[in-house]
Amino acid sequence: MLEAAQRESAADRLWAAQRERKPIGPLTESLPDIDVVDAYEIQLINIRRRLAAGARVYGHKVGLSSLVMQRMMGVDEPDYGHLLDTMVLSEDTPIETGAYCYPRIEVEIGYVLGASLPGENCTEEDVLAATEYIVPSIELIDSRITDWKIGLADTIADNASSAGVLLGAARVSPKELNPSGIEAVLYSRSGETEVARGNTDAVLGNPTTAVAWLARKVASFGVKLEAGHVILPGSCTRAVDVRPGDTFRAEFAGLGSVTARFE
Repeated sequence: MLEAAQRESAADRLWAAQRERKPIGPLTESLPDIDVVDAYEIQLINIRRRLAAGARVYGHKVGLSSLVMQRMMGVDEPDYGHLLDTMVLSEDTPIETGAYCYPRIEVEIGYVLGASLPGENCTEEDVLAATEYIVPSIELIDSRITDWKIGLADTIADNASSAGVLLGAARVSPKELNPSGIEAVLYSRSGETEVARGNTDAVLGNPTTAVAWLARKVASFGVKLEAGHVILPGSCTRAVDVRPGDTFRAEFAGLGSVTARFE
């Protein structure tokens, strides 16, 4: 466990790393006593800074939602980060690659809530009942830690390595399309080259399970997933590095597509 001053210092370092695009060494090396509680508190320090500067909460993202990633990190549950309106990207506007340290993309569906979710007792049934529609999504992730050399506390403190969210145009009710079992394929360039392929079942066996977990988890911090929020449950493919000039299109069976362009 860290002292309050150590948490503030770590938050300052991450804040500067993001603003100046100058990554820092792992917090887990410079602060060997850091734990998960410390990491979430560090994350919240910088989220509060951004809210004070005028940003608003757009939603939340779940990270480490695959068993493979959990085993790699030595944990038995996911983590989460905040999505702010300042992180929302558009299919119509190229993304400036140089604005990030080590940008990567992940292919996900998004849940758009039409009603707020209950907290500590939230179930998958609650999630489906509250979801107005699901959408195709690409999450832009980034690490303010040098070369992505991250431990669990590093990524949590760094807002679960989140950087941006891009939603496609499709809007489909979960009553019309089961969020579980959706095949997804990521294509690059002209759309002829397959880069990655996956299924939403890779997210805790069912992405709705991840959203219910998130609602219960954030409730312990006094946070509620509210109507209008966008929830990203986790990637159904591996993360893919991006470079200037790249174009990617993610196709979701029965749900449509979303395209991200980088300059």
